[in-house]
Amino acid sequence: MLYAIRHVTRFDYAQPVGFARCNLRLKPILWSGQTIEDYSLKVEPGGRTYPARAEAGLANVVRLVVESPATSLTIESIARMRVERLLPIPSPSDPDLATIAALARVSRDISPASPASYLFPSPLIPLDPHIARWCAEELDPKRGVLDAAIALATRIQRDFAFDATATLVDTPPREAFEQRRGVCQDFAQIMITGLRAMGLPAAYASGYLRTLPPPGQPRLVGADATHAWVLLWCGPDLGWVGVDPTNGIWMAEDHVVIAIGRDYADIAPIDGIVLGTGAQNMHVSVDVEPLTEPAA
Repeated sequence: MLYAIRHVTRFDYAQPVGFARCNLRLKPILWSGQTIEDYSLKVEPGGRTYPARAEAGLANVVRLVVESPATSLTIESIARMRVERLLPIPSPSDPDLATIAALARVSRDISPASPASYLFPSPLIPLDPHIARWCAEELDPKRGVLDAAIALATRIQRDFAFDATATLVDTPPREAFEQRRGVCQDFAQIMITGLRAMGLPAAYASGYLRTLPPPGQPRLVGADATHAWVLLWCGPDLGWVGVDPTNGIWMAEDHVVIAIGRDYADIAPIDGIVLGTGAQNMHVSVDVEPLTEPAA
């Protein structure tokens, strides 16, 4: 599948802002099953941009510095992506969860994609005994890793209600868990909490999900949004496998990975500081347009 992706973020300020210094994590990373055919970044009214090192996680980071007074700032990220990713198929020969946990503990991989980097609690995803017990019902150590992963994802999709008004970006996993509602970030954090509690390497993936309009309705331009799901390390042979607890599905050709981290704090699309007074409004528009249809 070939996609044209346009992600526009606009900030409007009540008073002119004299200085801004931001980290942009908008360019999709190179990852298994996806390649970048073209990419561009536009900033209006302008500013200095230069590459920066990702302090944590896997991300393409660009530093933006705006030093001229401005009442608005528009950041436009445009990518042309090819995604060719097969669906995982659970098999009786898959390693079980106990084996995966043991392999992760002895791994000597020190790269950003090392399973050891995603074994432990992180600032936004602490260990929680209540979530751990609930998730453990699907995580028998003797269960095959792929079978367990999709079982937990579908249980979250079934038992939790999607409610965009229920949580905020900084809502702790425990709060979303107790009210059994939230958004994709909440469901990913709950699943990661349960996996890490079992000693399994689980990462937070941020990106795009192609959405399909209702039958007979046109696709709405700009109506898509960023999405979050889970990557589970399934051993050296299977590697990192994506699973989407919001929809109870595997990461496949409809998913485009922007960045991977321990939690959202590692890979927020835009963060930084702005020096100014008065209120600010932010508007985000995302369009994921398929340019080719998948084979039957």
